Amino acid sequence: MTSRFTRAIVRPPAANFADGLTTVDLGAPDFGRALQQHADYCAALVRNGCELFTLAADDRFPDSTFVEDTALMLPNEGAILARPGAASRAGEVDAIRDTVAQFFPPELPRILPNGTLDAGDVCDAGRHFFIGISHRTNAEGARQLAEWLATFGCTASTVDIRDVRGILHLKSGVCALDDDRLIVIDALASHPAFHGYDLVPVPAGEEYAANCVRVNDVIFVADGYPQTHALLRSLGYTLEVIDMSEYAKMDGGLSCLSLRF
Repeated sequence: MTSRFTRAIVRPPAANFADGLTTVDLGAPDFGRALQQHADYCAALVRNGCELFTLAADDRFPDSTFVEDTALMLPNEGAILARPGAASRAGEVDAIRDTVAQFFPPELPRILPNGTLDAGDVCDAGRHFFIGISHRTNAEGARQLAEWLATFGCTASTVDIRDVRGILHLKSGVCALDDDRLIVIDALASHPAFHGYDLVPVPAGEEYAANCVRVNDVIFVADGYPQTHALLRSLGYTLEVIDMSEYAKMDGGLSCLSLRF
């Protein structure tokens, strides 16, 4: 991968985590188990070279553990604040702004109205960025982000996922394993934006496992998806297998729980 991560911003779930937004019907999350899973995730980040910056749980925003959606960070270059598409999440950006600004002074740029952007809709593969047009991220938000990325010599293309069933954000269905290799669900595999990339199809029935995360020399992948684990290992990857059951109930995945840079 182009960059190595040395730091990560995380925020544990608040006690009202179960009051957050979700489009799935998997039951209410067990809060104690969610806390343990978050601790395990954080330990894996540390184990793989990331210094943690842990924010206090924020019960003003039940979804605030999903810090990835609030900003996009280019290691050693810059960061831009997002503008979440769900009104209930708008305050999360201001709640994290000062922490992000510690690393990317002076004043942080941000997505402006009428653009909306959840950074979970942004999948980077080296210096190219795929931006999902979703029910949370609109074309204007994608345009603003692409313009900002271009100032760093990065390119971008859009992927409309509004009619793709079963995924909330683009990275629910595609993630970069390497600069030129993507793991992808079947519903996105034929999209022209991914032409020329080495595509690794997620086995049928294990679509949730597409939201994996490359953290330096390993791939973080959700527990419970043995075919995907075997496939990734056969390609030579070392895995960190992490239980994500309680976050799946709230439309969350591995990438959602940290801002890595």
